[in-house]
Amino acid sequence: MYKYKDREFNSLIQPIVEIEEFQKTKNIRHHGLTRYDHSRRVAYFSYLVTKFLRLDYKETTKAAMLHDFFTTEVENENAIFKLRRHPNHAVENSQKYFSLSDKQVDIIKTHMFPVTFTPPKYLESWIVDIVDDIVAIYEKTFCIKRSIKATASFILFLLIK
Repeated sequence: MYKYKDREFNSLIQPIVEIEEFQKTKNIRHHGLTRYDHSRRVAYFSYLVTKFLRLDYKETTKAAMLHDFFTTEVENENAIFKLRRHPNHAVENSQKYFSLSDKQVDIIKTHMFPVTFTPPKYLESWIVDIVDDIVAIYEKTFCIKRSIKATASFILFLLIK
C-alpha cells in the first residue's frame, strides 16, 4: 500500500479509513489489488485534479474515497448488473456513517457512467468518473504485467531446471 505524503489529503480521508467497516475493503480484491488501495488512488488523483482546478476538492476527495464502499457481493448477479448497482450500495453504506451532500451522492452514484446511464451533474462528478476509469485501467494493466512476468519467470525456471 502506497503512502501518500500530502497531509491535507490524509486528513480528509482519515475519518473514512478509521471506520472498521471501511477497513474490510483491505481484504477485497478489486482490479487485481484491493478495493481499499483502489479507493485511495481514485481519491488522491481526484483530490489533485479538483484542487488544481480550484473546485470543491474536499467534498470530492471524500466522495471519491467512498465511491466503492461496499463489502458484500451478490453472487448470482451478472457482471453488468453488479456494475450498475454497486454505486447505490456504496451510497447506502456511506450514509450509514456520514452525512453526504447532494454533490457527494452524485459523485458516488455516477462514477460508473455510462454503464449506469445517468450522467454526472457536477464537474467534480465527471472528474471522479474519469479518474476512476484511468485508475482501473492502470491497475488492470499493472496486474496483467505482473502476471506475465511471473509466468515468464516460471517458464524460464522450468527450462533452466
